[in-house]
This record gives sequence, C-alpha cells and structure tokens, in this order.
Amino acid sequence: MLNQALKNRIAAEVLPRVQTPGQYIGGELNAVIKDRHQVRGRICLAFPDTYTIGMSHHGLQVLYHAMNRRADWACERVFAPLPDFEAELRRAKLPLYSLETFTPLSEFDVVGFTLQHELSYANVLTILDLGAIPLRAADRDLGDPLVIAGGPCAQNPEPLSPFIDLFVIGDGEEALPAVCDGWLEARRASARRSDALAQLARQLPFVYVPSCYEVEEVAGGTLAVRPQMAGVPELVKPAVVADLESIPLPTAPVVPNVASVQDRIALEVMRGCPWRCRFCQSTTIKRPLRFRRVETLVQAALEAYRNTGYEEISLLSLSTSDYPYFDELMRRMQETFRPLHVAISVPSLRINEQLRTLTELLNTDRHSGLTLAPEAARDDTRRRIGKPIKNADLVEGCRKAFAQGFHRVKLYFLCGLPGERAEDLDGILDLAEDIARLGKQIRGRPVTVVANVSNLVPKPHTPYQWYAMQSREYFRSVHRYLRRRTSPRVEVKCHDVEMSLLEGVLSRGDRRVGEAIERAWRAGARLDSWTEHARPDLWWEALAQAGVDVDALLHRPLLPETRLPWDHIGIRQGRGYLEQEFRRSTDASLEPRGRVLSSSEERGG
Repeated sequence: MLNQALKNRIAAEVLPRVQTPGQYIGGELNAVIKDRHQVRGRICLAFPDTYTIGMSHHGLQVLYHAMNRRADWACERVFAPLPDFEAELRRAKLPLYSLETFTPLSEFDVVGFTLQHELSYANVLTILDLGAIPLRAADRDLGDPLVIAGGPCAQNPEPLSPFIDLFVIGDGEEALPAVCDGWLEARRASARRSDALAQLARQLPFVYVPSCYEVEEVAGGTLAVRPQMAGVPELVKPAVVADLESIPLPTAPVVPNVASVQDRIALEVMRGCPWRCRFCQSTTIKRPLRFRRVETLVQAALEAYRNTGYEEISLLSLSTSDYPYFDELMRRMQETFRPLHVAISVPSLRINEQLRTLTELLNTDRHSGLTLAPEAARDDTRRRIGKPIKNADLVEGCRKAFAQGFHRVKLYFLCGLPGERAEDLDGILDLAEDIARLGKQIRGRPVTVVANVSNLVPKPHTPYQWYAMQSREYFRSVHRYLRRRTSPRVEVKCHDVEMSLLEGVLSRGDRRVGEAIERAWRAGARLDSWTEHARPDLWWEALAQAGVDVDALLHRPLLPETRLPWDHIGIRQGRGYLEQEFRRSTDASLEPRGRVLSSSEERGG
C-alpha cells in the first residue's frame, strides 16, 4: 500500500531540487506492488550504488522476482542516493524509502544488501542511516529490520560485520527465502534480538551471524574468527543451487525510468567457470559449473522481449563462450531475434580456438566492438597465473572480427601479478600494437584498440590471498612506463592506484576495518567507486585513526598456514585446494615480488 503522504512530500520538497529525479519516483514498468496487509513479510533489496548502476545488475532482478513470486512476501527496492538527494532528504528530515510503495526502510522486516564491490561500503551506511535504521547491529532491537548482506564481497564479511546482522554466503535464490522465513519465525519465538539471530545461525548452515562469533589476534597480527556459543558452525558453508534450470529466469525485469549503464535484457546461461585462474575470486566461489537448456534461454529471452521492448539481449556468465551448447544457442537466438532487429551480445568471451570462428556467430547490427580479457600479454605468464590461453588465438580471433566488420577491441590486463617482469609490461603494449596494425591492414583505416590495465588485488579465497599486494610506488611506475611507451594507435587506461589500494584494504581487512569505515563515512566518504566523488584522503586518515596497519594488511606476504580473517567462510573446494594452487603458482626462477621500474626503464630505455 502506497505511503501517499511521504510520496507527496518527496515530490513537493525534494525532487524539484535534485538532478535526474526519475530515479527516485518508482512506478517503473514491471515493478511489483503488493498490499502490505495481504503478505506475511516484506523485504527491501538495497543496492549500495546509484539507481543507474543497480538497475543494471542482473542478480538484483533475479532476487526481486524470486521473492515476489511468493504470495506471502513483498519485495521492494532501494538504491544509494546521489549527494544532492541525500542532502535534500536530510534538510527535509525525510527518510529513505522503497521505490515501490515509498515505505521508510525502518518499517520493513528485512533489508538485504548485495555487496558487489568493496568501494560501496560507505554507501551501505548511508542507506542504513537515511533509512532510520540503527547503524550498528549491536544497537538494534527486536523490532528493527533484519539487516542482511550477500554477494561476492561477503566472502570476507569482517570489515562490514559491525553493521550487518547476518551474511548469506553463496547462491541467494533459495537461501534468501529461507532466511526471510526463518527470521519471522525466530523473531516471533524470541524475547531478544540476540536469541533470534542465534537461532538463525544454528539452523541455516550458509549464514554467518557476526554477533555469534568472537575474534582473537593470531600470528601476523590479524584477527581470526571463532564461534563464541555452542551450535553455530566453525566453518560457514556456501548455499548452492544444485539445479540452475529449476530456477526461473526473470522474464519481466523492471525497466528503469532513466538511462542505465546496461539497458538490455540479461540472461544467465550458466553459473561457474570451467577454468582455474589463480587471481580470480569468482572461479572459486561460483563453483560448481551449472547450465541452462538452450530452449529455456530462447523462450525466456522471447518472453522478456515481449515484456520490455528492449533491443538487446546479453548472454551472461563468467565465460559465456564456454557454455557447452554455445553455437546452437547463438544460432537459435539469431534466428529468433534478427528478424525483430534485436542484437545479441556476449560480454565474456574465452580466448581459445573457438574465438577464431566465434565472431561469425555475432553481428554488428548495433555493436561493433569486441571485449577480451587476456589478463597478461605473454603465454608463459598466463600459464603461471592459471589462464592457459594463447596470443595466436587472440590475434586470429581479432583478425576474423575485423573481417566481419568489428572496428573496436577492448583488452583487459592486470599489472602487479606475482613475478611480473618488464617484458610482461612490454608485452601489453606489443600485443595491443599488433592488433591495431592488424585492424588497419584488414579494414584499410585505423581501428580503436584500448588496453585497460587494472592493479591486482589479492582477493580472499584465491590462491593469491597469501601474496602481498604491490606498493603504491610500483603501480605508479608501471602506469608511467606504459603511458610513455604507448603509440597513438593504442589507448592505455590504468585504474586509479589509490582506489585499488583501498579496495585491497576493504577486501582483506578484519573487524578493525569496520571502525575506519564508519569514520570515513562520518567524514563524508560517499560513492567511492565514482571518480568525481572519491575521497581517498578521508579513508587513509580514518584507517590511521582506527589503528589499522595498512602496510601489514596489504604488503606483507603470508605463509599458507597463517590464519586469515575470512577462514571461517568456506568454499566448495576447501582451503587445501587454495594452498595447493598457491604452491603451484610459485616459480623459483622468477622474482615473487615486482620492483619499481628505474627511470631509464620508464622512458623505454
């Protein structure tokens, strides 16, 4: 039931004063609105970034429709406000609300965050505070909403643990309804909030309730986690959807009111990745490999097209071209949607022999760019990092793409990999140059080749979690080196060093980082993944005030036997698998740490 009074005040007092008010008004096509008196419980899914980012996230649409398919639950949405909207809400003393019914967040039974990127952590606090929910979990009582969080960043829940009641580990389609139902039952049967949370921690093996655990300082100075009460698991096991085909795709996704980052239909063709890249967290936390049927995908795409009118369909997975029925799927999709003038895009292409013929299955009706992620530029380096692809396949795939009419190629690389050498950096430029020359040769005019270079963050639950992250000076020297050596034929884009270091702190930290998150937020940190809003100085000061040893957290290599802040969160392969892959990644013939380039090397000397 719509809170008309709040909506009227927002429309009169707030929206005329902010940019792009359409993102705050709700009423979108396919939004689901239910009468609060006709349901047993209500959940608000909170995406801790702006509307234009969150509405592009497929997982949010999946969970939204998974909950709203149930007659006894209402699921609504909220997004992080831009600074002008936040300021106007505070000026008018109005709460942050759900888009469906303008219900203040404090009135929901459950508020659930999806944590896709560590630089969104300050936004979590903004949403809680504006929603009139006590910031810290310890300050909430039984009548306050259950604040939960899931997603890839929940693989190390410790930095946000002071603010989140419960983390959901693993797949959410079946786990989220179980948590929501369990909360209503536990709250009804309990006199205290702590008792209700403990009941969930004991009943659901895939949830982590921080208040049921304590921390202890271990060798290396980190805080490890262990249960502080009987019956809660020492190791939280991830929830896994065993049969992906049994989970309905969202065929009536909510269509945003304003232009979003990804305005298209998204279909998850498979979950998991068949490869074992040692730097990649997704390849470990998304296992096992599961597929959908071709017919299921085609019919879901057709239904979604009829329900939205979108003119593009994106086939999603960690490595879509590794879908075992990929050729059949692409042919069926083209047969069905080319007459409707609907484009098919594949954002994650595997660089292998298949790439040599893959571009023939794609079309350039609306898009003429190819995005590939070689990660490293030399075959031997890729073997060491666990990504066994070959430059010959990449170059030949680009040759076929140019011949098919593509004229833009975007390449994603990492710098700061263990054992990185100067020839690895040279290889990035050489490979991009080769592709640029090839494109001009085939097309008769220059093509666009962009080399995007990210800074490696050794993430939890990867074989690289024991490696040290490279220093600020090292990354800066690499970026200078690449920019000075590149030619006008290639554009080099390097990820911001300060943001990468902050991402490292937030992804690898223990509970002490939580205090720094709150300090940075109170000092004004907002929307840190946005260049125009990022204030890394606030974070470094907050971390220092909170007593967090950033150098030890980021730049000190660890032994495999070291207890880590996230060891109580399990993965299907187990910690032993990570240790084995870590040892396999070690090559005594290579320097395990990169070095800052000399001045002559930076100049290309």
